[in-house]
Amino acid sequence: MEGNRRHFLKAQGATLLLPFLPSMAHATSRTFDDVTPSKKLMFMYIPNGIVRRGFFPGEAEAESPGFVGGFNADKTKKEKRIDNNPGAYALDFTPTMQPLKEHAEDVTMITGLERTYKNGQDVHAQGASCYLTSLSPVQAEQQGIRHPNGRSLDQVIGDAVGHNTIYNTLEVSCNGFRAPKEPIEFDNISWYGPGRVAPSIREPQKLYDRLFLRNGYQEHIDNVTDLVLADARSLSRKLAVSDRRKLDEFMTMVRDIELRIEKMKQLLADVDIEIPKTEILPRGEYIRLQADLVLLAFQMGITNVSTFMIGPERWDATLMYEGVFDNPVQHHNMTHNQKGEGYKGVMKIDLFHMQQYAYVIKRMKEIKEADGSSMLDNSIVAYGAGLGDGSTHQFYDLPMVVAGHAQKQMKQGRFLKVKSGTLNSNLWLSFAQMMGLELDNFADSQGGISELWV
Repeated sequence: MEGNRRHFLKAQGATLLLPFLPSMAHATSRTFDDVTPSKKLMFMYIPNGIVRRGFFPGEAEAESPGFVGGFNADKTKKEKRIDNNPGAYALDFTPTMQPLKEHAEDVTMITGLERTYKNGQDVHAQGASCYLTSLSPVQAEQQGIRHPNGRSLDQVIGDAVGHNTIYNTLEVSCNGFRAPKEPIEFDNISWYGPGRVAPSIREPQKLYDRLFLRNGYQEHIDNVTDLVLADARSLSRKLAVSDRRKLDEFMTMVRDIELRIEKMKQLLADVDIEIPKTEILPRGEYIRLQADLVLLAFQMGITNVSTFMIGPERWDATLMYEGVFDNPVQHHNMTHNQKGEGYKGVMKIDLFHMQQYAYVIKRMKEIKEADGSSMLDNSIVAYGAGLGDGSTHQFYDLPMVVAGHAQKQMKQGRFLKVKSGTLNSNLWLSFAQMMGLELDNFADSQGGISELWV
């Protein structure tokens, strides 16, 4: 009976619900060799493109882009783009890349990527909603494509690797606005299939509740509690000192998240207005709180795949970038006012977003897994956008940084130039393969990016 219960807990991911404790492993006849950490995959999405001259090496003196409005994307791809000379180069830490300097051995910058695009849907909505499907809605409808091409990459991977976790995937957004300002396509990058959005969770309390308070999860907690009590008896009710410290650190992290959620609630409650305006929330605190909840879900085996939108596309949302501007600003509006000195303000937001990415990398390096490796050693953390330059709505030269080592499968510490026009679905295919899927193609891919592999 006990053996069956242990197998059930392991099969359902419950053995991952607590940090790995060596003394418990020895007590249950498990060794370090028995415990192989799960691979994790996180897509961090930034809205409204980037300022090219601050992000791409060699473009510091480039002219400010023009403005392309309405439903249109930049039609001048051939004239404006400087084709890549493919190959691997030393990392060039441009102004926007500066926060990643301390993680130089853990990241790779990739240029030359573009995504499938077709007029017929707002460029911002298509940038987000087609980012991980690599298929425009019009193309999906015309071709009658449903699965897997009409399904976003995270869902395809979650289907394959989610059998040992509570949730196949976790969808998160740092939007914060309760009232809808745009259709749902602007605030989601995950899709079960054409027209079937996997809605992202915006509010930290709702995300916390989903992770910890659902009945199914509570049942796991109860089982694990029983198991821990049984093991504690076999260990003379005593854990090793190092295990106690690890468990204390883990519980401190959970408690810290709870306190930060309460602080955010109080911040909104203290605003002297009838309906709290969530734009007053400090963006950095909000983003890091949501990110820590995702990392906790990874650590506890609740999921191994997550999408994470740092912000929604367009929205003309007024947001408070603490430490950057004295008052809330509209990111999207600023991207279309880059003439003169205007681009410098947008670059500050690009830098701010990169700092949040650097925070996630740092935290993942600090979190230790069952075999003593770091969470980052076992992860792929992609950081990018569905638009290149936000002013011209270009769908080519997409910004992309990849962190993590995918259990020694991925080369890092490089500036990788792929052939200009390489579809981002090729990168998605490589990610799927690194996560263990036996796929030969995904959406409109033309093959993986072999240069990423060790």
